[in-house]
Amino acid sequence: MSSDSAKKIVHIHHGEENFKTIMTAGSHELVADEPKGKGGSNQGPDPYDVLLMSLGSCTAITLKMYADRKEWAVEDIYVELRHYKDHATDCEDCDDKSAKIDMIEKDIIVKGDLSEEQLDRLLEISHKCPVNRTLKGDIEMKATIGQK
Repeated sequence: MSSDSAKKIVHIHHGEENFKTIMTAGSHELVADEPKGKGGSNQGPDPYDVLLMSLGSCTAITLKMYADRKEWAVEDIYVELRHYKDHATDCEDCDDKSAKIDMIEKDIIVKGDLSEEQLDRLLEISHKCPVNRTLKGDIEMKATIGQK
């Protein structure tokens, strides 16, 4: 996993097939789409699935790197993620009383011979993967628009 601070460039192209979108990063190409029930053709994961896949892969890679560095007996790492909107019950003073917050649940299963202390440490480390930090941090976005 790259830790340099260079700008990442990803190209997104929406073609002629309703919501099917081609995502290109370097020489890698992925497809995103919406399910048929939402007007898509279900040719790839939807954008929230792509987000969860990014977080899950970053988590697994970060944990594997850490376990390897510590020479811990980790055979495999499984990460299961769920995303949903939850009513913002902790928002008594919000302007919008129907506000919802995004919730991501992350379950991690590690296959290997590890102690409870090692598992606890891996759970701590899982919150430190770069994508996790990005999602939990302050994000500034800039956008421009043009026409061909």
